[in-house]
Amino acid sequence: MLSLNALSWTSTPSAKALGINPRNSHLSRVHRIIRAFCSSPNSTSAGNLDSDDSQELSCRVNNFSGIKLEETVGLDSGKLRLDSWISSRISGVSRARVQSSIRSGLVSVNGRVISKVSHVVREGDMVNCTIEQLQPLRAEAEDIPLDIVYEDDHLLVVNKPAHMVVHPAPGNATGTLVNGILHHCRLSTVSFSNPEVLHDADDASDDEFCALSSDQDYNGGISSGLYEASVRPGIVHRLDKGTSGLLVVAKDENSHAHLAEQFKKHTIKRVYVSLTCGVPSPTCGRIEIPIGRDLNNRLRMIAAPGLNTRQKARYAASRYQVIEILACGGCALVEWRLETGRTHQIRAHAKYLGVPLLGDEVYGGTKSMALSLLQSRNPSSFRGLFVELVARIERPCLHALSLGFQHPNTGENVHFSQIPPADFTEILGQLRDIRAEKVTCSVSHQFRLY
Repeated sequence: MLSLNALSWTSTPSAKALGINPRNSHLSRVHRIIRAFCSSPNSTSAGNLDSDDSQELSCRVNNFSGIKLEETVGLDSGKLRLDSWISSRISGVSRARVQSSIRSGLVSVNGRVISKVSHVVREGDMVNCTIEQLQPLRAEAEDIPLDIVYEDDHLLVVNKPAHMVVHPAPGNATGTLVNGILHHCRLSTVSFSNPEVLHDADDASDDEFCALSSDQDYNGGISSGLYEASVRPGIVHRLDKGTSGLLVVAKDENSHAHLAEQFKKHTIKRVYVSLTCGVPSPTCGRIEIPIGRDLNNRLRMIAAPGLNTRQKARYAASRYQVIEILACGGCALVEWRLETGRTHQIRAHAKYLGVPLLGDEVYGGTKSMALSLLQSRNPSSFRGLFVELVARIERPCLHALSLGFQHPNTGENVHFSQIPPADFTEILGQLRDIRAEKVTCSVSHQFRLY
């Protein structure tokens, strides 16, 4: 779950604990990886360092803030982007954080400050990098049109458009759902800690359930390594930037706690619909495959049995059913019902089934893949239509269709639904016009792996 309070470290970890990747000394060496997670130069850990290192150990407490990397690019690095190379040298730091440090002028190559994140480094280059301090994010009220499906004194249900980020994050400080809700509810600016994020734009939480506290307590500085703050009203859960559909937002602390508990117990009823590249086989079933971070691509999660502890694999279960087979099997309309709410759960499970979501470039549902499937399974007379159709896809074709929960004040079971937006329905309509086959799922299939 997302916590807007930054971690408070009470001890000074070693370089190994910080996840620094060593190199063979004859190729290159780390001259200094210091100024990290410490309270004073006189700490016990600092006493084990030489005098130069001790002088550096007067840092603020925060995630990777102030870490210095001085290293020569080794023989086995090949040609790499500067941001990629630095990310590979400091395990756990986000690519977005490294990119921000580069743009802030905190990185030099061979003594020259580099502000271009895609700068290519080569063997023998000396790279000096300081990871910048995390800054608190501020959410300003903005007059953004919102599609309010339902509202009362305790909560509101919003139909989020595709391409809108739910809450502020690095690179998305304005134009978010939170900014619009603050204006709608006539609330002032709030500040909260800067989370490390999956740069697809949501956040680094392993769950899409989002637990926020209810009262602002931010004094503009760092106190014991914590930013104490929150967003009110409370965002109880979230959708990916590219996903459209229904979200519930709590207006008061009691409603937030009640709804959060329902998400935690998985009693919230959520139904999604998607368009997939190809048709799942079998056409209905239950996937119980853990989801963890993809160590080879920071933009995505991965669903696979046997994920290791570094990937922080979490239990995840989804039920799916093919509603229609479209364009002779080149695509399918699929319904998803979530039993858990992991980050990118549907997208990762769909990829595991071999049918990534149409338009999901991160998980393999690329335009070229979609075009290849559609053209290979349909008459050549449709080629022009497919080229035009695929060119219009600008996001993963995924929509939060319905949302049901117990009202936190009345105790009544309420249910809301919203049809997909025009970009989704227009593509669906064109695929149906080519050929659509309704599917009846009579056998319950289940994938269960640990």
